[in-house]
Amino acid sequence: MNSFRLRLTIIMIAMVGLSVLAAGLLMGKTFKDNHVEALQDNMVREMNIILRQMDWRHGDPDSLFSYYTEQAQELKKITDARVTFISGDGIVLGDSDHDPRTMDNHSQRTEVQEAKKSGVGRTIRHSDTLDQNLLYVAKRVDLDNPDSDMIRLALSLKTVDQSIEHIWTVLIIGLIILFVVAALVSYRIASGLTRPLEKITEVAKRIKNMDYQARVTVKNKDEIGELGLAINAMADSLQVQMSRIHQNENHLESVLDNMIDGIVMIDRTGRIVLLNRFAEEVLGISARDLVGRHYAEAKQQYELAQIIQDGLERKEHLREEMTFYFPEERLLDLNLVPIFENDEEFNGVLLVLQDVSAIRRLERMRSEFVANVSHELKTPLAAVKGFAETLLGGAVNDPETTRSFLQIIFDESDRLNRLIGDILELSKIEARRIPLQFSPIELPSFIAKIVELMGAEAARKHIVLIMNVEEGLFVEADEDRLRQIVMNLLANGISYTSNGGRVTITVEPVRTGQSMDQEDADYDHIRIGISDTGIGIPKKDLPRIFERFYRVDKARSRGSGGTGLGLSIVKHLVELHKGSITVESQVGVGSTFIIELPVLQE
Repeated sequence: MNSFRLRLTIIMIAMVGLSVLAAGLLMGKTFKDNHVEALQDNMVREMNIILRQMDWRHGDPDSLFSYYTEQAQELKKITDARVTFISGDGIVLGDSDHDPRTMDNHSQRTEVQEAKKSGVGRTIRHSDTLDQNLLYVAKRVDLDNPDSDMIRLALSLKTVDQSIEHIWTVLIIGLIILFVVAALVSYRIASGLTRPLEKITEVAKRIKNMDYQARVTVKNKDEIGELGLAINAMADSLQVQMSRIHQNENHLESVLDNMIDGIVMIDRTGRIVLLNRFAEEVLGISARDLVGRHYAEAKQQYELAQIIQDGLERKEHLREEMTFYFPEERLLDLNLVPIFENDEEFNGVLLVLQDVSAIRRLERMRSEFVANVSHELKTPLAAVKGFAETLLGGAVNDPETTRSFLQIIFDESDRLNRLIGDILELSKIEARRIPLQFSPIELPSFIAKIVELMGAEAARKHIVLIMNVEEGLFVEADEDRLRQIVMNLLANGISYTSNGGRVTITVEPVRTGQSMDQEDADYDHIRIGISDTGIGIPKKDLPRIFERFYRVDKARSRGSGGTGLGLSIVKHLVELHKGSITVESQVGVGSTFIIELPVLQE
């Protein structure tokens, strides 16, 4: 922009200089022409006076030389100009400065030729003798006779030339001063024009570099001011549009990152252009490492690459379920959707990855649940039906057999009733249709009552119940449901512990802060641990121990009268209390169930 300002200043100075120079030349020429015209008119008047006062003689030129020469010399003193008398045929009859006998014929002189034509002739010639310009004016003595004698005056133009030189001197000095003034004024004008343009250019560059808050400071309402306002309006529009674009990009990015399905976009050449967070997690691939690269560079199983290749070639919707083993085992539902621009040009494919492992697992669990319920219901019903048929077949006549069979029918009916009750209970709990009534519970007395209730059952197997509960512990819970949780776990421990074993229930606070060893430290959770010295649970069965109808020792569980739903009910009730339950076990040593509950329910 500085070079532009310099160029503009030079152009303005040059224009001013040329204008002044042209004006000076025109003024000098006009001054000279006017001065020469005035001298000519004055010389013509002098010649008219001379012709009126002078006696013009004719005759032999030799006799007239001295007369006209004397007259010319006398007249020069009066007019201060060179005087020349010329005959009609061009012979010089007399001259105030030279001997006419030595002078050339003047018939071809310019002023003489013009005088013959128009009566008066004028020319300017340089005199080598005087080394200066002379103005020659000739006039016919008889204006009616073209061949008449002539009188000519020659006046030096030295004064005129000196005046012209003086004009040029003044003009040059004035031009120099004017150049300086014009340079300053032009620079100011150029600066006034270019400085706003510099600001506008700077703002335009900042806008180009995505600084959409840049604005032009508009001081004038001229064309440049209007340009600045247009730039500001453009920046406002760009800022709004880019803000919307960024907002939409953030929304899109947020949607993609928080989708529970994986999204992979692949262009027509096979390059990955988009990979959301869930797709990274499922495929074990970093978007930073793979976006912009070919899908074949992803270290994935061959089947995935093959379905992508088929989608790019066939350009139609493809769907398939596939098991992935890295980074973890998952069952994925793959949907490959072609992408068309304007419903015509194929731009690539969109791969949607949906993790259906949990859905398939739930379907399997539902199927297993139906099968287990059918099996569990069928067993007591078969027993009831079988023994009833036996009684109807004649066994009713034997009192001892009848009593035994009726007891079995009663036990199986009772078991069937418990099974149906547990199924309905679990269904309500899973559907969260059981309202919980939370209230403060004083744990030492609460646990003591449960131990007392379970004492008779433990005594039948000579099992010792041990209670370790700190005094003054409270928890906010539903009393009936908490009792159900503890009694189910105690019953489970008694059931799977051999005669003469031991079942221990421990309740302690989970203390927080730096004073964990102090009795008066705050606690926000309660930990309930129920340990037994029973048969234990194999390690492979621990992950499934809380599933419905899952039994570690199926024969013993059924013989003990269990429904297989107790631990599942316990887990759901603990979760309704916003707590957690875990199990630790060792085969042949025993098992420990650990429950953690918040002290206060929010």
